[in-house]
Amino acid sequence: MSAGFHARAAANIAFLKYWGAIDLDRVVPANASLSMTLSVCASTCWIGSPGGNEDEILRHDGVSFVAAEGSFRSRIAAHLDRLRSRFGVDRPLRVLTRNAFPAAAGLASSASGFCALSAAAAAALGHPAEGAALSELARRSGSGSAARSAFGGFVRWPAGDVDPEGAAPDDSELPAAPVTPANHWDLADVIAIVDDGPKTVSSLDGHRRAVTSPHFRARLEAMPDRMRRAVDAVRARELDALGPLIEADAIELHAVAMTSSPPIHYWRPATVAVLERVRALRETGVPAWATMDAGPNVHVIAPHDRSGAIAQALAGVDGVQRVIEDRVGGPPVVREGSPAGWPA
Repeated sequence: MSAGFHARAAANIAFLKYWGAIDLDRVVPANASLSMTLSVCASTCWIGSPGGNEDEILRHDGVSFVAAEGSFRSRIAAHLDRLRSRFGVDRPLRVLTRNAFPAAAGLASSASGFCALSAAAAAALGHPAEGAALSELARRSGSGSAARSAFGGFVRWPAGDVDPEGAAPDDSELPAAPVTPANHWDLADVIAIVDDGPKTVSSLDGHRRAVTSPHFRARLEAMPDRMRRAVDAVRARELDALGPLIEADAIELHAVAMTSSPPIHYWRPATVAVLERVRALRETGVPAWATMDAGPNVHVIAPHDRSGAIAQALAGVDGVQRVIEDRVGGPPVVREGSPAGWPA
């Protein structure tokens, strides 16, 4: 078996979120999104040659690597086929993938996972990719947020365009692009985990249902001005300007989800309790603002030098299982060979 390549890519927390698509099958978003790439919450993927003539796909279950099954396996297998077709290479691959944080719990594990998979596979197939090229490959996995994990720092992913005649949108090139690098602003993401199990409704199903909400169109109409102000706030490092925007956008996303048909209720009682604690912290002068992806867990954005105190405050909220202290991070890293200790 060859030494192969491994890639590490971090998840990202969306400040302004992608929710709803012009064309979900081709991952063409209805609205632009803005995110911060993380550091601790990351996925690592090794890809090399299998012992036989078929793909081998294994995931780490917290103890050891086991054969991937169900939709987890099928999505990876489909993306491998997509990449082989893209590069004109037809050979089986051995895949080992591992998350450093809970998967399918609304923490963007698909973003880091598919970005790492895309980077490792591209290198293993002889077509290494980074930046915009990697963003495009990761987007085509079906995880739109993976397009943003191809860059470090603060990243914007544009919306798709619809032809005036109603033709299908052009998705030939729709990569994300950096707004500012990681060293521009040392922000923390303190994550209160209130439920680390798989969410009952996937993000893909949420995107499909979004258009049925009576509030979906209003959110889209508000997004261009919100994006302009949020990008300006990131560039100026003004958390007092950015915070209200990201908190309002998160609440609106969940309002769309809750009013979709059928409705989606991601929140838990502890979700509300954490939101109340964040507001209480602000009243005492702590610059902390909450956001939530499609799930029950709460991300708190604050200056990094305040993360320890915020983590301690959130850990004391009834229903919080644990707290992850993360911060802004860099782009994916690809290296030849397997990570130390992996059975590649």
